Amino acid sequence: MLKFQAHRNLWLGLAAAAVLTGGFLFLGHYRATHQAPAQAKNANAGKAVTAKAKPVAAKPAVAKKAPEPTTMVTVPKGTAISATVGQTLATDKNKVGDTFAASVFAPIQVDGKTVIPKGAKITGKIVKIKKNDVKVTLASVMINGKPYDLETNSLDSSKAQASDTATTKNVKSTDKAPANKGVTLLAAKSMLTFKLSKPVDIPVKG
Repeated sequence: MLKFQAHRNLWLGLAAAAVLTGGFLFLGHYRATHQAPAQAKNANAGKAVTAKAKPVAAKPAVAKKAPEPTTMVTVPKGTAISATVGQTLATDKNKVGDTFAASVFAPIQVDGKTVIPKGAKITGKIVKIKKNDVKVTLASVMINGKPYDLETNSLDSSKAQASDTATTKNVKSTDKAPANKGVTLLAAKSMLTFKLSKPVDIPVKG
């Protein structure tokens, strides 16, 4: 009887050991086939999220240059404006009311600031034609692409001077013109000096 119980206990011990060994083997196999790939997948997902969430370096902002401020400067009444006529005025092609092109011969300054630069475009106007003379005035000046009205005295063409000389030689021709050709009233490149009869406000940068 004792011998039978001993054999029985031995067999139970062996069976229990076999069950435990099988359980450990099954658990190891489950971890190897299920948990390891899941952990690897989670690790890769974490890397992808980290890579995706990595902030992109912002491009440095380009500073925009602030527009240069402008101030209105008043050119006072009586200011002299010397203008070079840009075209020839003649009796066969011009009449009272016509405008003509001219340019500023010398810069106009106020309190040390250049308000009207040399070469600025000017529009003149014919106010009177009498015999072989023409009387003109200035109508406007172009500053930074914008015209500003001018009011000046009117001058006779006999007051014109050659802009490329320092003499006061009258540039009006006294020669008789052919019958089929007009008489030159005011030659191109001649210069007249007007005076403002009314102040004008001009914007100045800086």
